[in-house]
Amino acid sequence: MKRFLILLLISFQGLMAQVQFEARVSKNTLGLNERLRIDFIMNVDGDNFDQPSFDGFKVTAGPSQQVSQSWINGRSSFQKIYSYILQPNQKGTVVIKQATIEYNGQTYKTLPIKVVVTNAVAQERDPNDRPQGSGSEMINLVAEISKTNPYVNEPITAVYKLYFMNIGVTGFKELAKPKYNDFWNQNIDIKQLSVQEGSYQGQRCYYVVLKKTILYPQKSGNLTIEPLSLDIGVQLPTNRRDMFGQMIITDDNKVVSAGAKTINVRPLPESTKPEGFTGAVGKFNFTVAPSKTTLKNGEGLDLVVSATGTGNMKLFTLPKPVVPNALEMYDPVHDESVTTSLSGMSGRISDKYTIVPQYKGKYAIKPMQFSYFDLSSGSYRTITSDEIMIDVLDGPMQAEANATANASKNVISKSDQFTYIKTKTTLTAIAKNDFYGSDLYYGLLWAPFIILPIIILAKKRKEAIDGDVTGNRIRMNNKLAKKYLSEAKKQLNNKEPFYIALEKAMHNFLKAKLHIETSEMSKDNIQELLLSRNSNPETVQSFINLTENCEFARYAPASSASIQQDYDKAVLIISELEKQIV
Repeated sequence: MKRFLILLLISFQGLMAQVQFEARVSKNTLGLNERLRIDFIMNVDGDNFDQPSFDGFKVTAGPSQQVSQSWINGRSSFQKIYSYILQPNQKGTVVIKQATIEYNGQTYKTLPIKVVVTNAVAQERDPNDRPQGSGSEMINLVAEISKTNPYVNEPITAVYKLYFMNIGVTGFKELAKPKYNDFWNQNIDIKQLSVQEGSYQGQRCYYVVLKKTILYPQKSGNLTIEPLSLDIGVQLPTNRRDMFGQMIITDDNKVVSAGAKTINVRPLPESTKPEGFTGAVGKFNFTVAPSKTTLKNGEGLDLVVSATGTGNMKLFTLPKPVVPNALEMYDPVHDESVTTSLSGMSGRISDKYTIVPQYKGKYAIKPMQFSYFDLSSGSYRTITSDEIMIDVLDGPMQAEANATANASKNVISKSDQFTYIKTKTTLTAIAKNDFYGSDLYYGLLWAPFIILPIIILAKKRKEAIDGDVTGNRIRMNNKLAKKYLSEAKKQLNNKEPFYIALEKAMHNFLKAKLHIETSEMSKDNIQELLLSRNSNPETVQSFINLTENCEFARYAPASSASIQQDYDKAVLIISELEKQIV
């Protein structure tokens, strides 16, 4: 009887025991290159365990299951645990949603857990957490910055190298791309990855250059380059050997980060800055050259203002010539022939003005000044062009033209009062044909019957066109897209010039629609601005993918069909964005 009561009491306690089901994480804040352990713990043997979706994470291990049961001092305890190892895919606050189980017909859920993911952090790997190798394995991602205290618009380079030793690399993918906020930047193409010998922290090892970028800081102060992070597939040696005595290799993956870099950018000197300085930094030559200096009546000339050298070629403007009123000057045609390497931009930029003289005579085009900041001397330099004389051989004199224009205002002297009387004249008959019955009469009589139907048809057609709001907008958008892409269309048969023109056209479209500068054209900033203007996310992603593909496509094999497809795609994307941007 006593034994029965004890068993009854134990059973009653089990029935009254509270079901506990909770989720626990190893840490609530971790770096992008760290891993997180999460355990789902229950004190009953629940059924139908349903894991959360783990949005924002990649499951690198799990689920693993542990079950334990004990009997202490007459009381039993039970515990079941489902464990996962997670790798974050993005920065920010990520929520791990609820997991569920069923027990005795009831559904139980864990509470959601917030996890903060920060930039990748430097970390030492636990020796017990890796395969048993020689202990000399090493892999590191390094961002080598050429200069950490440049002037505004002075070029610096960021070269990303992966150093490794006693380890095999099978592949990698980007977890986080570097962000160059407040920098003008351009990637330098690496045609093929190659393994080279080098040293890292005094140890001889191998390295691969993964990425090269040229940067031009656009403002002074401390600017941060956010890190590149990679998930790398590796092969590690173990202390085990196979039946033939060969060392067994195991596959693993490692997350490495180059770490954030801070660049202290110095401002250009203000006290000695020349008047008219437009931001040129580097080493330049400046020329102003006319196509001809002697003209006949009706001829024109081209005046080419150009700067050649090395520096921030695409980031400043050339001075504008000042010409006499007797010379009519048209808006310039801008041209760039610039190459970008790790040493920076070099080449030539020019503005070509067409000038047409109005009168005969000699006219002077004043000397022009171009100022730039010379990095080698740390001071400003100013180049002054020569004065240019334009000689117009024939045509009306400016004084004569003015006299003719003002002839009605001139006072005629008494001696010349008969000078302007004509000595010959043409007489016409006073009597004229009657208007009635003339061709003009019949023309005016029938004109309303002909003109009115034309006016009515034209009005109806205009109303139909005006009523077609969607069609009008599509036609206007396509016209605008083709305007921006006109240069790219001219280069459809030349792959590299085509993709250069295509990329420039899409950037010019953004600058016109979003009113932003070149320095603000980072991927994230463009995406944020377009989405804030109610653009379709798919269209925005297509725009970004196409601009990123331009640089790659310049060097990759491409057929005329694929080039035509990229052109048609660009027309469609710009047209869609024009409709969507508010």
